[in-house]
Amino acid sequence: MKILVTGACGYVGSSLTPYLLKKGHEIIAVDTQWFGLNLEESENLTLYKEDIRNLDEKYFEDVEAVIHLANIANDPGVDLNPVLSWEVNVLATQRLFEHSLKMGVKQFIYASSGSVYGVKDEPEVTEDLPLVPISVYNKTKMVSERVALSFLSENIKIINVRPATVCGWSPRMRLDVSVNMLTFQALKNKKITVFGGNQVRPNIHMKDMVRVYDHLLENEAKVESGNYNAGFENISILDIANMVSRKLDAEIVITPSNDPRSYRQNSDKLISTGFKPSFGVEYAIDEIIEKFERGQLIDEDNFYTVKKMKELKLDV
Repeated sequence: MKILVTGACGYVGSSLTPYLLKKGHEIIAVDTQWFGLNLEESENLTLYKEDIRNLDEKYFEDVEAVIHLANIANDPGVDLNPVLSWEVNVLATQRLFEHSLKMGVKQFIYASSGSVYGVKDEPEVTEDLPLVPISVYNKTKMVSERVALSFLSENIKIINVRPATVCGWSPRMRLDVSVNMLTFQALKNKKITVFGGNQVRPNIHMKDMVRVYDHLLENEAKVESGNYNAGFENISILDIANMVSRKLDAEIVITPSNDPRSYRQNSDKLISTGFKPSFGVEYAIDEIIEKFERGQLIDEDNFYTVKKMKELKLDV
């Protein structure tokens, strides 16, 4: 299958792209490469160093499926430059849908976010609950989801994936997401700083995140268009810190937090399509410890979205 992957060099993309190549797919990879290349050459890989705002129809020739990962990521990154974020996360996304529909793409998988729900009192968050985003980042994802579904027709299947916080190793590593950040703090400083701590957040391991996208591609015929949660371990931030501390004997320091989001994600809808998770938070912690001890994980600005955006002067 010929697949266009945007954000192919990013945290998820740099793990997903090699996985799809190994399965025999032809990949058209698009990425600004702000955070590095992070991909090795391959016979079936065509890589474009390009901003998704500049894509035209030629990138979609003979493409059967699109996996749209590219975005300005997470609340702090979006807050640095809201105008850029709306342009990339929403307006450029709309144009990708327009090109896809015109060029005959059969399936469009959009990487939204589990954070679109906002603060919820329900025991578990399901896809039918109203979205009440509380940050600009959350709002860009919600609007893009609605734009996506406005393009639904008998000619194209559209799936909005709402991932939990992804954790674990990837060629373009991130050290500014909870499990990875807390583990690296313990490794580097023998101290973990927890903001709040009682907030419960859903998590998904990188290997499972990659498998979710592959599952949706492989089961295109039976997976209906719509929204799908993708999160399998609902754990408080403090519980994650305790898991790390038990492995690394690190001190935990708790400080106040102004982030009220606390919710448990229910992914039964995705599971009902035949997907089964195989990895978890503890696996991610062990994986990061192993990479650090082998010298394969060091502290780099590329691993922090906000630091790198400031370095690239994207915060204006």
